[in-house]
Formats: sequence, structure tokens, C-alpha cells
Amino acid sequence: MIPEISKSASNNPPLLHRKVLLVDEDLRDLHYYAAILQGHGHEVRIIPSYAEGWLALEKEHFDFVIINQGSREFEGRALLQRAIEIERHLPVLVLTDCLDMGCYLEAMQLGAADYLEKPVLAAELMRLIETHVRPYRIAARAAGAA
Repeated sequence: MIPEISKSASNNPPLLHRKVLLVDEDLRDLHYYAAILQGHGHEVRIIPSYAEGWLALEKEHFDFVIINQGSREFEGRALLQRAIEIERHLPVLVLTDCLDMGCYLEAMQLGAADYLEKPVLAAELMRLIETHVRPYRIAARAAGAA
């Protein structure tokens, strides 16, 4: 049973049932973050490779994307770039096992919404989605009206 959600005065849609693309080659992390997201009512497409993530971006619409950096080589760079090319305001979060200032700066310059070192706790992940999805929805609606 889906709980009823009252309309808020701010006219923002509720954050339940957002579609999230989660790309991480570390299966443990992939399932950890998927469980958090699914536990909060999000539809999660889990992808264990960057190539498969690229295909998913080409075929499906997502409200939020989470990409693992991988290493200092930043293997997820092309996927981040493609996500932003497809939909300029799409919030993309880059997670990393190895915090690197060069990769951080590059990710942010390419359009990432945020860049964080793992592990990211459930409350922080949900806060990030709430922070970035609402402005994305507003920007997407404005772009559609133009």
C-alpha cells in the first residue's frame, strides 16, 4: 500500500519514487547503496559497469544518478559527461574510495552535483537527493516551458 501524501504549500512534488541510476563496479557498495535507496522508496537501476551505465542513460530517464569514481583514473568521467549532455540539469553524485582533489575539481567542472568519499551514510545520501532533485525538477519544468 502506498501512503497518501498531502500537497505542500510550496508546490514541490514529494520525493518518493524517484528513479535513480546507480553505477558502481564494487558489488558490495552497489548493493549497499541500492538497499538504502530502495528502503526510502526510490526505484533503483543498479549497474555494475560504466559501459552498461552508458546504455541505461541512453534508453531510460532518471531523476538522479550516482557514479563511482573508481580510482584516481576517474573511470566514471565519460558517464558523468554523457549524463550531463543528455540532460543538463540532471543531478549526478560522484562517490569515491580515494578522495583526490584533481578528480574532485574535474567532476565539479563537468557538472557533478556533488563529490563525496565513501562510505556515505543513509541520512546524508537522502539529504543529497532531496537537496538536488527539487531544483532539478524546477529547472526541467522551466526548460520545458521555454
